[in-house]
Amino acid sequence: METVISINQKLIRLTDERWSHIVTGHQDIQGLKENVMNTVSNPDYVFLGNEEELLAVKKYVGEKFLVVVYRELADDGFIITAFQTRRIHSLFKRKLLWQKNS
Repeated sequence: METVISINQKLIRLTDERWSHIVTGHQDIQGLKENVMNTVSNPDYVFLGNEEELLAVKKYVGEKFLVVVYRELADDGFIITAFQTRRIHSLFKRKLLWQKNS
């Protein structure tokens, strides 16, 4: 199990079972576990999801962004899924909760 601290100072966990589930559905992030964890701890943006989950977003290569969906609870939290996208504009239709200072 991997853990990282979110921008809200919550311990966010990623279990081996969850990572296996994520890469089964999104094989393009197979070797990007470290990037997934870094996206939660050091995102470029954080958006509010439809079910109160958070979407941490970070630009890595060219026009690709890594999106990590996670939930924060009272004491800690957990990663739900992660994927890459080029369609960053669709994320800006959501409520922007946090943005990294340039």
